[in-house]
Amino acid sequence: MTAPTRVVVEPAFTAPVHVPVLVIGAGACGLTAALRLADRGIECVVAERDERPAGSTSLSSGFIPAAGTQVQRALGVDDSPERFAQDIQHKAHGTAAPHLVKAYTEAIAPALDFLADHHGLQWEVLDGFLYPGHTRHRMHTLRERTGEALVQALAQAQERCEIPLLTQARASELVVDKAQRVLGVRLQRPDGSLEAVACDALLLACNGYGGAPDLLQRFVPEMVAATFAGHPGNDGTAVRWGEALGARLADLRAYQGHGSWAVPHAVLITWALMVEGGVQINARGERFHDESQGYSEAALHVVAQPGGQAWNVFDDQVLALAQGFPDFVQAQQAGAVRTCADVGALAALIGCDPSTLQATLDGVAPDTADPFGRGFRRTLQAPFHAVRVTGALFHTQGGLDVDAQCRVLDAAGQPLPNLWAAGGAARGVSGHDVSGYLSGNGLLSAVAGGFIAADSLARHLQPETAP
Repeated sequence: MTAPTRVVVEPAFTAPVHVPVLVIGAGACGLTAALRLADRGIECVVAERDERPAGSTSLSSGFIPAAGTQVQRALGVDDSPERFAQDIQHKAHGTAAPHLVKAYTEAIAPALDFLADHHGLQWEVLDGFLYPGHTRHRMHTLRERTGEALVQALAQAQERCEIPLLTQARASELVVDKAQRVLGVRLQRPDGSLEAVACDALLLACNGYGGAPDLLQRFVPEMVAATFAGHPGNDGTAVRWGEALGARLADLRAYQGHGSWAVPHAVLITWALMVEGGVQINARGERFHDESQGYSEAALHVVAQPGGQAWNVFDDQVLALAQGFPDFVQAQQAGAVRTCADVGALAALIGCDPSTLQATLDGVAPDTADPFGRGFRRTLQAPFHAVRVTGALFHTQGGLDVDAQCRVLDAAGQPLPNLWAAGGAARGVSGHDVSGYLSGNGLLSAVAGGFIAADSLARHLQPETAP
């Protein structure tokens, strides 16, 4: 039986294990933080609810946007943290937290270079196309191009550094004193027993609240009925603990949706299909939004269509690009991609009127006024390929309010004594709603946030040696 997540106040806390830093969550955020803490000479323990590190990272594309890395500079890409920050704020309509935008865009390149130089992660930059909202090629990925490969590379580095990792250890009770100083955490084991770990400081790198229907109903009710394609660990633990402590919450209506979740195959279809000329067509054979604006807000557009579904439609040229992504190849092998010789066959697949569909495709052409404002570089050519999709919720972008050092803030905006948060546990840089999500913001917040939090924790615990 799963014990309820709660905060308990105790005057003293005894535990068989005491560590300088306890990290809750072994995704990209928690593992990056643990590796950086080890580099700074700070002992930590990472607690993970699952049998192995995975979390939201494993379900992502694994693409991390960064400006100014060694590999980006080697490619001659003219980029900077300032330009990256401008792109983030442009997508968020100026509503992203300025202090976090600045902190994350400045920290992410040093973080990726650290992981490369000290832990062997070999980054590549996707330079075949630009994701919506990015003005430079700055998406970094490992060769495998999957989130699963990213989290496993980080976990292997953690193992090499012999950083203790407690798996199947769900954070159940946060223990604090009357001054709101964290004393430790009780972790629930598979047999229902509680294991206590005391700490000098705590980093919440655990989750958002996308898998918590009660919190969704409060903050983003429009997505309560949508498919949740995120990790079950997104149960809102950080938000619930924060509220119990009187911490300030921020950007709670922000989240990352995705308008390209294949049904019934339940796999993510890369948005590169849309970026490179594909379109989304509903059951009536009509387009219904500007697909070039981004996959996050596309989720709302798709779920608003008849049956809450649509079809991604593209041609051989787009297919060739998509086959460079392992996740897409797996989806194709699973039968998610259907091929139609002509418009009539495509209309039969969709179940729409052929003349309506023909008119829709005729409008996908250069120099044609698009009712949704999209510009097309070319027309789509038969044969056509199609994937049936729905809109899904992946992870939330709001959470505990933090300063530029990822310290959790109280209602008055002052840091709590020894509590840090980053990644899904904290507010992100996507502003106030779904439209503010710039591709890669989730992993940006996770990796940069974990890196920043570790350096901040080092300064907190060893002020005499901190730079």
